[in-house]
Amino acid sequence: MNEELTGRLRTAAEAHQPDRARILARVERGTSDAPARHGESSGARPWLRVALASLATAGVLAVGGFAAAAIVQSPPARPHVSVTPAAPSATGSPHATPSAPATGGPPAPDRSSSTSPSPAAAGGAGPARPGSAQVQDGPLSSAGALDASSNAYWAQSNLTLKATQPLTTLTVELRITQTGGVQSTGSWRTLPADDFTVTVQHEGTGVVYRWILKPGRTVPAGQHVFAGQYNHAAGEREIEHDGYRVDAKGPRGALSVRGGFTPAR
Repeated sequence: MNEELTGRLRTAAEAHQPDRARILARVERGTSDAPARHGESSGARPWLRVALASLATAGVLAVGGFAAAAIVQSPPARPHVSVTPAAPSATGSPHATPSAPATGGPPAPDRSSSTSPSPAAAGGAGPARPGSAQVQDGPLSSAGALDASSNAYWAQSNLTLKATQPLTTLTVELRITQTGGVQSTGSWRTLPADDFTVTVQHEGTGVVYRWILKPGRTVPAGQHVFAGQYNHAAGEREIEHDGYRVDAKGPRGALSVRGGFTPAR
């Protein structure tokens, strides 16, 4: 049954009002034409007619009401709906996009090679050894110190250079004496990493960190830091045997500074 036919039947059922008087008259005519049974008194016929008429009327009204109710209460046909499966979610992918590194953080650690150039290849710098200090040479000055973050098992030795003029060559060496358990854990510098060749080597009685300025690069005037990080035997670091050496060239020619490290503050 379509929606149009259902709607018409519902409207007709709601508008239908049975004519009770007409139904009673038709029932009474029908009963009056039936022949009387043998032995049945004529006085019983009026009562029988009334009862049959009432029953017939009630039956007609009940059937009509049920039919109307069935039509009115029947729900409308549900339209056919086509469901398209949703596309799979892009979330939950096993491949995550890494976030960009934050700017303004500490310098990136150096990537050192496993070979160490000879002092001649390093620009003529000799070994970094403690001894008589020369912390300033014209426009170049230096200061070595143990970093405040050092502890009983790990340390960082910092060398701070100050140049009042640009440098066209630069070789920096930090020598950490082997006093037990000394093992490099990394290094860094505040100047661009691509400007330097970096090596970390066990030489003689210590670990030597070496930064060599690449040809064609220039160190600008200013303050620059070079740091070596390492594990060591348990206890306070014995910095009195550690030292640094720096060889460079500026507008006035060759420059050289050297010295040791002061305790952490």
